[in-house]
Amino acid sequence: MLSDKSFPVIEATLPLVGSRIGHITPKFYSRLFAAHPELLDGLFSRSNQRSGTQQQALAGSIAAFASHLVSNPGTLPETVLSRIAHRHASLGITEPQYQVVYEHLFAAIAEDLAEVITPEIAEAWTEVYWLMADALIKLEKGLYAAQANGKMWSPWKVASKTPAGTGSMTFILEPADDTPITAALPGQYISVKVTLPDGLRQVRQYSLSGDAGTSRSFTTKIDDGGEVSPVLHGTVGVGDVLEISNPYGEITLKDGDGPVVLASAGIGCTPTASILRSLADSGSSRQVLVLHAESNLESWALRGQMTDDVERLDAAELQLWLEEPQAGANAGFMSLREVDLPTDASLYLCGPLPFMKHIRNEAINAGIPATKIHYEVFGPDIWLAN
Repeated sequence: MLSDKSFPVIEATLPLVGSRIGHITPKFYSRLFAAHPELLDGLFSRSNQRSGTQQQALAGSIAAFASHLVSNPGTLPETVLSRIAHRHASLGITEPQYQVVYEHLFAAIAEDLAEVITPEIAEAWTEVYWLMADALIKLEKGLYAAQANGKMWSPWKVASKTPAGTGSMTFILEPADDTPITAALPGQYISVKVTLPDGLRQVRQYSLSGDAGTSRSFTTKIDDGGEVSPVLHGTVGVGDVLEISNPYGEITLKDGDGPVVLASAGIGCTPTASILRSLADSGSSRQVLVLHAESNLESWALRGQMTDDVERLDAAELQLWLEEPQAGANAGFMSLREVDLPTDASLYLCGPLPFMKHIRNEAINAGIPATKIHYEVFGPDIWLAN
């Protein structure tokens, strides 16, 4: 936990560092990639660097971690740390890389805050960094040890590539060698590595959208703003071999017999579709409420899979929202105000950040405890840290 010596320093400087961290992190990444350009090949996302989302993620995580230490002495933000650890493990982050990040991050802090930083301030923020890093290293070691193999990447062959709604594609992969397979849980994701036309390797995480277990099925939308999906859509074909990671992600279906609400928008339906498939395959008797929002019916990537699985469950109901009105669907954007939410329900949520924040707020106002709201974010994920 944060030491008595550092606590008042962090408490006093948190507003300043928090206000400057968004300026510090671009300087950090500039230093990092100048010293280690190899990190852009198969690890850091070039498109996220261009858009600034990687900087937002780092800035948000450090500021939120320090804020938690000040507001909740003696504890760690376990939910946020778990989410980050799963993301790191899916990319193959290793313990020595934390030292590399530390060196360049604190050089950037010293540069940006040169007029005010003192040895005491630097020492206190160093303690914050290593508290966070050590907690993540421990979690990530556990995640790696739980896999069925010791490999970060293994080859999988594309068995099928099928259009799935407007601008989306579903890929089904099968093992290309005898690497032991870790069974995936419904709601988890994998990292997929591809080589871009300029020769740079890039990685993108995709939720497993179909059956879990030892199969690998994921659905991608081509206009996601990244560089990996266009290659998958335009270049990768049946029979090609892709490098993918073991499955990761802590937002999985929890055991129990209570009601389940699955709320998604757009391509965010992929993890909820996987959870729904697992419920249907097991013949679950749980009450299941499936809520989905799309711009129009043709854009719904997993429409057939999800409607079929709802039909397979005796206690399942589907409600749909479409921006382009159509008979049998609600018009406009999703809202829980008119939804009869089951008592004591667990809510699983995935979609664009504004959508998730809105639905989460409505769910809490409707009486669902925050501890029963589970969400998956691909991008800066500190928006719900407090």
